[in-house]
Amino acid sequence: MPVIARGLIRDERFASCRDTVVDANPAMSVELAARVVEEALKFVAACSRNPGVGLAPSRVVDEGWHALILHTAVYAELCDELGSFVHHFPGYDPTTYDPDVLNRTRHLIGELGYTADPELWGPPTDELAASVAAKCQHAPDCTIVITPKPKPKPSAG
Repeated sequence: MPVIARGLIRDERFASCRDTVVDANPAMSVELAARVVEEALKFVAACSRNPGVGLAPSRVVDEGWHALILHTAVYAELCDELGSFVHHFPGYDPTTYDPDVLNRTRHLIGELGYTADPELWGPPTDELAASVAAKCQHAPDCTIVITPKPKPKPSAG
């Protein structure tokens, strides 16, 4: 049975991030926005657990990641609990799209016990499974940079 990423943040925080996706995309259903945020949670978890690998979200999933980031306290706590802060480096150049980046990302999401939603992990085209406001697409040379959480220094005494 797949692990549920939605449990990475409390229900009311999840609902607030979902509502941010809906606010930015008024034609999107609440149910679809929830799927987008859940995929973003999976993505952030995969990045945090695989530093330096060079992962990227699909354009649709990136919309959910943006919503998480806009909730700065939620996002900081999520990254803290996962062990690493995942920075966002936006870019949009669909001419350099490399499906291997998304394939690698989906694979590592699967290794964490999650199932990537195939409808939301497609290439950057005008025929997206969901129309999103964000025009962000991470190119193959994009490496999501992870800042490891520093280990506490032993107390002097």
